Amino acid sequence: MAQLIASLQRRGYQVIGPTVSEGAIVYDVIEKLEDLPAGWTDEQEAGRYRLTQGGNGALFGHTVAAQSWKRFLYPAEARLCELAREGASFKALGGPAAPPRRAFLGVRACDLAAIRIQDRILLGDRYEDSIYQERRREALLIAVNCTRACATCFCASMQTGPRVQGGFDLALTELLGGERHVFVVEAGSPQGAELLAEVDHREARAEEVEAAAAAVEGAAAGMVRRLDTTDLRRLLFGNLEHAEWERVAERCLACANCTLVCPTCFCTTVEDWSDISGERAERRRRWDSCFTEAFSYIHGGSVRLSVRSRYRQWLTHKLAGWVDQFGVCGCVGCGRCITWCPVGIDITEEVAAIRGNNGYDRG
Repeated sequence: MAQLIASLQRRGYQVIGPTVSEGAIVYDVIEKLEDLPAGWTDEQEAGRYRLTQGGNGALFGHTVAAQSWKRFLYPAEARLCELAREGASFKALGGPAAPPRRAFLGVRACDLAAIRIQDRILLGDRYEDSIYQERRREALLIAVNCTRACATCFCASMQTGPRVQGGFDLALTELLGGERHVFVVEAGSPQGAELLAEVDHREARAEEVEAAAAAVEGAAAGMVRRLDTTDLRRLLFGNLEHAEWERVAERCLACANCTLVCPTCFCTTVEDWSDISGERAERRRRWDSCFTEAFSYIHGGSVRLSVRSRYRQWLTHKLAGWVDQFGVCGCVGCGRCITWCPVGIDITEEVAAIRGNNGYDRG
């Protein structure tokens, strides 16, 4: 792994990967092997997150980090333009510096699926998002197959994991046991193959390939949550007045945590700013959320004044409306919205309640 990091740096990439910060796994700059969270694993449940030191030395023994790779590809705040007074008028100043070439190390299958979804929305639609395009074009993706699942994971039922399904440059499966600590590697692009050629490696043995496949299958079998997607679009659009919307609204704080940690949500707002002297002005784009009352504001007031209407908008758009707009569901089963909801609202439980089941929809 140290050779891989060094090879990426020689190629001019800024390596971004998992590291430990303030009691959580976060994606940040990786300078050396020791920056990776060796031995750390995570416990996640509805409204709960905890890191523990397992001591086995696994570099990727955790699951998904608190935030996704979205913050590097679709930043939380971006300057759209900057103006400075010049006499009686204003002139446009130069744009922000180009982002560095980045290699994402440790992309999970659900997050890889989320990147594909954002590619579809931000690059493959009528209008391309230039901010996303610039960052996505230079990104190199090194994926990691999951060999364990947290209690909030449900990617298997969304068919987005735990095995990566294309769109990567390299895919790693970490194997530990006894004296063994190896990675089974698959190249998914010419760039990935070139990168692999620069580090010491050998052909994987048959038993190692089988062990890697079994570990990933074990992660799928270990998932306790699932989301039944059968006729999901019709189910949600056919139950817009279901009593569950009111029940969940009694708990929901409309804090927007679920949308901010979601790897696919892309709603933004635009803000204009000027300094007190009136000499400089900026226009910035920043993340917003359909949970904020102002998000649906039009002339005369907001369209969605109640928490009930905002939660319903989020869930039905994520799981149903996206299918009409983009031909794909907006959820990848990463479970972040469950873990980081302060009151433990569970998207799989809400769908199950509307479907008529009692409690969690578990496999």
